[in-house]
Amino acid sequence: MLTNTEISKQFKYAPIAEIAAHLRIDPADLMPYGNEITKVNIAALDKPRTHKNPNRLILVSATTPTKAGEGKTTTSIGLAQGLARLGESVCLALREPSLGPCMGIKGGATGGGYSQVVPASRINLHFTGDFHAITSANNLISAMLDNHIYHGNKLNIDPRQIVWRRVMDMNDRSLRKIVLGLGGKTQGVPREGGFDITAASEIMAILCLANDLDDLRVRLERTLLAYTYAGEPVYLSQLDVTGALMALLNDAVHPNLVQSLEGCPTFIHGGPFANIAHGCNSVFATRMAMHHADWAITEAGFGFDLGAEKFFDIKCQSAGLDPAAVVLVTTVRALKLHGGKAADALDQEDLAALTRGLVNLDKHIESVRQFNKPLVVALNRFAADTNAEIAIIREHVAQHGEVFAESRHFTEGGKGAEELAQAVIKVAVNGRQFKPLYKLSDSLPEKVTAISQKMYGAHDVAFTKEAEKDLQHIRQLGLEHLPVCIAKAPSSLSDDPLLHGRPRDFQVTVRNIQISAGAGFLVVLTGNIMRMPGLPKVPVATHIELNPDGSITGVG
Repeated sequence: MLTNTEISKQFKYAPIAEIAAHLRIDPADLMPYGNEITKVNIAALDKPRTHKNPNRLILVSATTPTKAGEGKTTTSIGLAQGLARLGESVCLALREPSLGPCMGIKGGATGGGYSQVVPASRINLHFTGDFHAITSANNLISAMLDNHIYHGNKLNIDPRQIVWRRVMDMNDRSLRKIVLGLGGKTQGVPREGGFDITAASEIMAILCLANDLDDLRVRLERTLLAYTYAGEPVYLSQLDVTGALMALLNDAVHPNLVQSLEGCPTFIHGGPFANIAHGCNSVFATRMAMHHADWAITEAGFGFDLGAEKFFDIKCQSAGLDPAAVVLVTTVRALKLHGGKAADALDQEDLAALTRGLVNLDKHIESVRQFNKPLVVALNRFAADTNAEIAIIREHVAQHGEVFAESRHFTEGGKGAEELAQAVIKVAVNGRQFKPLYKLSDSLPEKVTAISQKMYGAHDVAFTKEAEKDLQHIRQLGLEHLPVCIAKAPSSLSDDPLLHGRPRDFQVTVRNIQISAGAGFLVVLTGNIMRMPGLPKVPVATHIELNPDGSITGVG
């Protein structure tokens, strides 16, 4: 099959102004970045909606993924193109790619085959600079903190108790733990510190959960940065830097509009990871898609247990959203992996392994039902899949009383996703209101237990001594009412990344709890989760090239 770049060259794209006009966006609200990309001013959300039909939000999630992923983004794009082929008004809302994974092991995040968003290389690399603005805002806070301490430390900040870390949008394990301020009297106050990746920055989560500019300012100001020698919390509002942060984020708050290969409008904005953050695109982008189309298609990172749970319990509760249905993406290869098939042999037909692996699909179907949502199980078909394998999955889903759709969007674009689009239209009329897994008034252990038992299938939750101290501190600060964002390995339903299938009779161990007061959630750390990834032995970056004609290959 042709490469993504070769496929994209077969299509002629409309100027982005025409795509915006198709959405009935006022030209005065466009902030163009050339002929292919434009930001859309969030002021457009204050104007009357011009569509008569009710807007319906569709969440695309997945079963527990393999290392390569199961194609949620590609399926989302294919679904949107399929709906458009059926004559529906549709718009996508997706996350922005992070440079770290693009240069590391994952590569680009703009879909693939005949279900891509374009211009892929620009989106996957610097795009409109949103990640850089977030990085700059985050690091301005760090610089202001260290500068405050250097110039007398009026707030009495304890350098040993600074919880705010610097960030950069690259995988670099060498920066996870470092010592700052070395080199003498003029180089600052020596202390321990480190870097996270920009996608893990609380500024990223804040921007993606903000409902408007006033809410953005409030979230920034309540961000916890450090503690004094007396143990009192120090919040961002005490640094008098909020105005500068708002200025740095002034352009970044506006969603970016691009298009798919078939001209489907696509907002791409914000990119928190789902294993260490809440894993959803911005509220601004989701609302923009819903405001300008009858169908809005969005996704949540990794499997349903991670991204989708946070989508419902954090994003939907904070922004007042309620999707009409869920699309649960699965693949033959993922189910064979969960049935015990070796990772390097997933292209081989193995009906027994596939049948054993269906337990992973079963658990995710049960998890969708926990939120009271209708669903479609979407089989993202790969070239090596056999009809016998697909028949087993189709029959199994039917036995659950759920709707199944095979999708060939990767090789056929929107045409290959028409069955999926029709299935989504069929189930989305149900209109059941979602039910959160827990009440915000529940204690933190009750919330963690609810997620661990209902989403992961754990029988119990244990808190380490460090986590117990964190919990006690959170209660002292009066923050136990916040929702929880569990940081967990994406490759397993459990907190052990090596346990595939449907683990049972296991215990989730909480090792630490971090406060993200600005974002408005508590990060519960399980297992060995890194907030700064490392590059693989052979990074994708070694295959990227700028060609003489100005095109870029090797990304996406």
